[in-house]
Amino acid sequence: MKRRPTLLAAALLLVATQLISPGAAAAATTVTINGTAAGRTFDGVGAISGGGGNSRLLYDYPEPQRSQILDYLFKPGYGAAMQIMKVEVGGDTNSTSGAEPSHQHTAGDLNCNRGYEWWMAEQARARNPQIKLYALAWGAPGWIGNGNFWSDDMINYYVKFLDCAKNSHGLTFDYIGGWNERGYDKGWYERLKASLTSHGYGNVQVVADDTSWAPADDVVSDPAFAAAVDVLGSHYVCGYRGSQSNCPSSTNAINSGKKVWASENGSDDYNLGAVALARGINRGYLDGKMTAYINWPVIAAITPNIPFPTMGVALAAQPWSGNYSIGRNTWVMAHTTQFTAPGWRYLDSASGYLGGNRANGSYVTMRDPGSGNYSVVIETLDATAAQPFTATVTGGLSTAAVHVWSSLLSSTSPADYFTQGAAVTPANGTFSVTLQPGRVYTLSTTTGQGKGTASAPAAGSLALPYSDDFNSYAIGREAKYLADMQGAFEIAQCGGTPCVRQMSPRAPITWDTLSDPYALLGDLGWSNYRVAADVRLEQAGYVEVIGRAGTQHAFGPAGLDAYYFRLADTGAWSVLRNDVNNTMTTLRSGTVAAPGTGTWHNLALSMSGTSLTAQVDGATVATLTDAAWHTGQVGIGTSQGETAQFDNLSVTAVAGPPPPVSGQLVGAQSGRCLDVPNQSTTNGTQLAIWDCNGGANQQWTQTSGTLRVYSNKCLDVLNNATTAGSPVAIWDCNGGANQQWTVGSDGTVKGVQSGLCLDVTGQGTANGTPVELWTCNGGANQRWTR
Repeated sequence: MKRRPTLLAAALLLVATQLISPGAAAAATTVTINGTAAGRTFDGVGAISGGGGNSRLLYDYPEPQRSQILDYLFKPGYGAAMQIMKVEVGGDTNSTSGAEPSHQHTAGDLNCNRGYEWWMAEQARARNPQIKLYALAWGAPGWIGNGNFWSDDMINYYVKFLDCAKNSHGLTFDYIGGWNERGYDKGWYERLKASLTSHGYGNVQVVADDTSWAPADDVVSDPAFAAAVDVLGSHYVCGYRGSQSNCPSSTNAINSGKKVWASENGSDDYNLGAVALARGINRGYLDGKMTAYINWPVIAAITPNIPFPTMGVALAAQPWSGNYSIGRNTWVMAHTTQFTAPGWRYLDSASGYLGGNRANGSYVTMRDPGSGNYSVVIETLDATAAQPFTATVTGGLSTAAVHVWSSLLSSTSPADYFTQGAAVTPANGTFSVTLQPGRVYTLSTTTGQGKGTASAPAAGSLALPYSDDFNSYAIGREAKYLADMQGAFEIAQCGGTPCVRQMSPRAPITWDTLSDPYALLGDLGWSNYRVAADVRLEQAGYVEVIGRAGTQHAFGPAGLDAYYFRLADTGAWSVLRNDVNNTMTTLRSGTVAAPGTGTWHNLALSMSGTSLTAQVDGATVATLTDAAWHTGQVGIGTSQGETAQFDNLSVTAVAGPPPPVSGQLVGAQSGRCLDVPNQSTTNGTQLAIWDCNGGANQQWTQTSGTLRVYSNKCLDVLNNATTAGSPVAIWDCNGGANQQWTVGSDGTVKGVQSGLCLDVTGQGTANGTPVELWTCNGGANQRWTR
C-alpha cells in the first residue's frame, strides 16, 4: 500500500521478451505425486474487505451488476472463488482508503446493522457456505480503554462483534486477530482467548499478530501465550509490493506447531499484480510453510481519487453506471481456489522449484484427504523456455485424466486467462505436460471449474442535479454513495425525521493519521456546481461543506485537494483551500450571527470556473477567485468530536467555463500512460510509462502552460536542463520556464525552455521505461493522446 515495485515491471518485461525469443531449454522436472507424503494442511486463499473502505461502493451497485461482481469474488467455479475473507471490525477511523463504522460508537451504544462488512460476509457465505471468515480491527472508537487499544474494553468490543454476527446475521467467524500492524500484548491475547471461551466462542481461532513473526519467538518460550494463539500471521512476507519471488517465515514460526499464514499480502493493481500474486501463493508455502495467503484487498470499490484505487481482484468504482472490471488477479487466485479447498493437504515431496531452480518457476501439489483427487499449481513466470514436467501418481491417488488449465499473464486479452486445454491421461500412472514460459497452470483430477461470463455496462458520469433528503434509509445505515473518510456519517433520527449525523463523539484510536471527520460523494468530473446542505450543530465546534474534492494523500485523509466552506457555532466562517500535503489556506473569513447549537441553517458553496461564492441561509458572505481546483466531488465534514447533523444535500450545475483539459497522457507507440512511479509525491521522482490504470499518479491537468499531477506537482525538467536525454520528473509547481509545456495538435509535448520533446527513452514500450527530453523528430514515442 505504499509503492509499486520496479521488480514487477522488470518481471513483466522479462516475460514479454521470453515469449518472443525463447532461450535455451530449461531443465526437466520429474516428480512422484505420492498421496501418503507428508505436508501441512491447506487453510485457503482469499482477500481482505477492509483496511479500509475499499468495499464501500459495492454495496450501492444496482442489480444485476452487484450480484455479478459478488459471484466473481466468491462463487465456486466462477471466478476468484475465495476460500477465506478477512473483514475489518470498524472503528470510526480511516484505515487506508476510508473509515468503516463501529458497531459501538460509545460504550452504551450497540447497532448490529451498521456498515457493510456483515453484509459482505453474508454474501460470501451465501455463495460459498464453506468460506472461512476472519475479523480484525485497524482502529477503534476513542472510548475503548480511554484510548488504549490493549484493554479489556477492546476484548469486549470483539465479543460484541461476534455476538452481532451470530445473533443478527447468522454468521460464525472462524478467526479473530488483535490490532492490524501494531504489534501485540501477550497478556491481552491471553485474556482474549479466555474471554472467547467463556462467551461460547472457544472455536474461534486467535491470530497473532498481523504484523511480523515476533510472536513466534514468544510462542515457543511462553506456554501461556502459546495456549492463547492458534495462528501465526505476518504481513508482506514476500516483501512489500515486490516480485514475491522469495517468501520466508521464521524458524520458530515453522517449528511452533501453529498454523503459519501470510495474513496480508498483495497491495497491487488488480491486473498488474497478477505475476507477483502467482509467485506468492506458491512460494509462501515452499519458502515459509505458510498455509494461507490473504490478499489486500478484495476489491477496489472506491473512487479513483482515494488511495490505492485499483488494488484487489476487481474494480467497481461506478455504482451509478454499474460499470466494473474483473482483473487478472481473479484468475490467478482461481488457479488455486477452484481446484482445492481448506482442509486439503500439501504433498511436500511433490512441491518445489522446477528443475530445482527458482528461476524456472514453482509448483505445489495438494490432495483431497477425502478422495483420491489432487491438484498441482505451477507458475513459470521467470522461465526462459518450454519445460517438460513429468509426474508419476501413487499412494492411493486418482489415475484418472488430468485436466489442464492455464493463464498467459503477459497478455491483455481476457481470452488468455483461465483457459482449459486438452486433458492428459496417465499411462501406468505417469503423465507428462510441456510448460510454456510466462504462465500459471493447474493440473487437476477435479472437475466443476468455470469462468464467469457476465459483463458490465459502459462507464458513465453521475448526472447533475443530484440530491438526497435521507428519508429512504433505515436508521444506522450509510447514505447512498456517501463514503466516510474519517468519523462515521450515518442515518439518525433528527427531530423526528431522518438525517445524516456524524456519530463519533471523540477522537478514535487511529491506524492512519488522524484528521477531522468528513465524507465524500460524487463524480470526479463535476466542475461548475453549487453544493448545499442543511446543517445543525449539537455542540461547540464547526460544520462544513466540501467542493471540488480531488486527490487524497496516500496515507492520511487530512491531505485532500478541495475547497471547504466552514461555519462555527460562534458564527465564525471561512472559505479554505487544502491540498494533499494538508496545506490548509484560508482564502476568506468573517463572521455572521452565531448559529449556536440545536438550530438548522443552510450552507452553500458555488464554484464556477475560478469564482467561488459562499452562502449562509441564502445570504452571500464571500465571493472570491481561486484557480487551484477545477473538478471534484462534494463532501460534508465536522470538527473533531462534533456530532453535527446534515439534511437535504443538493448538488446543482451552474454556468461556467469548461475545466482545463485533464486526464491520462497515453503514448502513441506504447499504449501506456505517463506515470509517476510508485505513486510517489517526492520532488525529483523521474517519470516513466506504465499500463493505464486510472490512478491519480496518471492524471495530468493542463493549466497555465503547465502539466500538473496530484494538482500541486508539475511536469519538470530537472535542474533546468536543456539537452537531449535530460530526465523529466515531478516538482512543486513554481512557475519556472522548465515547467512550461505546449501540447501540439500532432500530440507532441514540447518544453518551452528547451524546445525539446517529451520522449519515451529508446522508443521503449515496456512498463517502467523512463521518459526524458529529446530532439523533436515526430516519432511515435513522442506523440501522446488523452
